Amino acid sequence: MYGFSTQFAGSYEQAISKVTEELAKEGFGILTEIDVKATLKKKIDVDRKPYVILGACNPHLANQAITAEPDIGLLLPCNVVVRVEEDDSVTVAFMDPSAVLSMVDQPGIEGLAGQVKEKLQRVCAGLAQ
Repeated sequence: MYGFSTQFAGSYEQAISKVTEELAKEGFGILTEIDVKATLKKKIDVDRKPYVILGACNPHLANQAITAEPDIGLLLPCNVVVRVEEDDSVTVAFMDPSAVLSMVDQPGIEGLAGQVKEKLQRVCAGLAQ
């Protein structure tokens, strides 16, 4: 599997706010916010339920990863998806850095990926509180 997710007991907007808050507690900032619903509507006139991709980055860990492997930026930042399902429930999904970064054959990357995964799992758990 390349990710993990949780259902959020609140609105889409509350989920974005809460996940951003929980990410900050773990040292992550949001570098990008892609509104997939708006983009698809504008580009190909398709209507979708709300769906956003947040590009989250922990600068200290990103710096260590880039030092170990300069091209690792191709696999960054850590994407977090907030989406409304067909039944109007809200899902928050996280990329699994251990799965994604397993492609990188550099010493130390596996350990860094594990650290990032632990942080993202704490964020995921924090959404249930």
